[in-house]
Amino acid sequence: MNMLKKLIAPMGLLSILCAIPTMAQIANSVTFDAPSAFYAGNAKMPAGSYRLTQPDADSNLLLLESASGSHSVFVEYEVVSSETRHTHSDVTFNKYGNVDFLSAIWVEGRKSEMQILPTKFEQNTAKAATAEKHSLSAKSAGQPQ
Repeated sequence: MNMLKKLIAPMGLLSILCAIPTMAQIANSVTFDAPSAFYAGNAKMPAGSYRLTQPDADSNLLLLESASGSHSVFVEYEVVSSETRHTHSDVTFNKYGNVDFLSAIWVEGRKSEMQILPTKFEQNTAKAATAEKHSLSAKSAGQPQ
């Protein structure tokens, strides 16, 4: 019985830590218009309108789809916390020379961002040039959780 009491506190803490990534979920979707081509994961996406969704709330994968449905890709992300709530939704890109890479998504009202994990291609591109960050305004459907 004494051993059971010792396990209750660590198990409770573990269950709280497992719930933290869910705070960065996209409630319904985030949409944005990309004025030029960009890389998301290992896919080159053309200029156009896009929608980001999170098909599985238990994974750190986002689905990026063009409005026409002709292009789509899954990208992996990690949650990065912030001290303050973001006042609007936006999508951030890293630009190396004339090549853009999807970098992060902020959802209005959240205290965290979803940072897209860089691919080997982006890591190699970063060795040759310094990233210039730029953001595009986005719209989030649904209320922040």
